[in-house]
Amino acid sequence: MNNSQQQGTQQSSVPEEEKSIKLVNLVPTKVFFTKGVGTHKEELRSYELALKDAGIEKCNLVNVSSIFPPGCKIISKSEGIKELALVPGMITYCVMARCSSNEPRRLIAASVGSAIPAEEGMYGYLSEHHAYGHTDEIAGDYAEELAATMLASTLGFSDFDDSKNWDEIKEEYKISGKIVKTGNITQSTIIDPIGNWSTVVAAAVFLF
Repeated sequence: MNNSQQQGTQQSSVPEEEKSIKLVNLVPTKVFFTKGVGTHKEELRSYELALKDAGIEKCNLVNVSSIFPPGCKIISKSEGIKELALVPGMITYCVMARCSSNEPRRLIAASVGSAIPAEEGMYGYLSEHHAYGHTDEIAGDYAEELAATMLASTLGFSDFDDSKNWDEIKEEYKISGKIVKTGNITQSTIIDPIGNWSTVVAAAVFLF
């Protein structure tokens, strides 16, 4: 057998699926927001119960960073969970905030903030925040402001007064016409007196 015949034999032994592998840009087209809380004597079980409360316990979750893709459509939680339920075990990308504790009467919170630009084709931001001693309102405002500040920096804002309260700053952003929407999804809870583990989660879940 000559060299060309040997090469042909080697090439033919390569599976067709390997020959056709291509790199694909995974850009989510939809996103939904969800939250949950779980309590159990075991920390891991409390986390699982929090995911179940959020409706995403059947997914293999992969945490990603904080970019809201251009053109990504926000859908309802019920619509998103309905899509996920079709394929249990699906690899699912999300931006998640998570907080756990078993310290009796401790207040814990997890929040994901969002900031979406007005310009089509421009990306936005998602931010994760987890904290002890924060109420829903405090944690939610913090996460929302964080996302908006990251987007504002990208858009070239430089003259807003960050000493103002969040409601005033948010109004300035909207008046500018460059940031069309900000928001947050937040879950808090108080650890029970006997010291069971509690976990809170908040997540932006991506779909393709």
